[in-house]
Amino acid sequence: MKSHRKNFKAKKEFEESVIQIDRVTRVVKGGRRLRFRATVCVGDKKGRVGVGIGKSNEVTGAIQKAVNSAKKTMIKVPLFKGTIPHDHQVKFKSAMVLFKPAQAGTGIIAGGAVRTVLELAGVKNILTKSLGTTNKLSTSKATILALSELRKTPAMEKAEKAKQENKQKAPAKKGPAKKAAPKKTEAAKKAPAKKAPAKKAPAKKAE
Repeated sequence: MKSHRKNFKAKKEFEESVIQIDRVTRVVKGGRRLRFRATVCVGDKKGRVGVGIGKSNEVTGAIQKAVNSAKKTMIKVPLFKGTIPHDHQVKFKSAMVLFKPAQAGTGIIAGGAVRTVLELAGVKNILTKSLGTTNKLSTSKATILALSELRKTPAMEKAEKAKQENKQKAPAKKGPAKKAAPKKTEAAKKAPAKKAPAKKAPAKKAE
């Protein structure tokens, strides 16, 4: 008999995106040694994101190392109505990025590594500008640094408090109440139980 069980694939907690893969050569006494360096971004699109770097003799090994590194260095991004709470500008080495919040429907105005990081972080509307180098590794690191330095605004804190108060005030859903059976009075308890009248047998007719 064939089993009719369906194979359900477990959903991944984080999504992965490869930003860049580089070939790195190292000169030694015997010649050159070739290795691969992978830059990977990992996020859940709900405010958690990280960028990691991995090196290996194979591409798959480098990507796996980068994913593990990114998960260890994840940050929490304060999102407010699908965008960031305030303007921010950060300089990381030769890379400089400028972020500005945007209204709903604007989308992610960014490109390259900056766009990848923002998408996996869960940002839906934002205006960005890269003012320095176009190196993907530097711009992705600058983006992570800028997102980690964002702080909650007073309006954002008020909205969170209002949500918590509404949750506390909301009554818990209860099922339909069962009606209690009527209690017997003392007089009813003492009264003897009424017997059903015995049925009379039909009279036999004479033959």
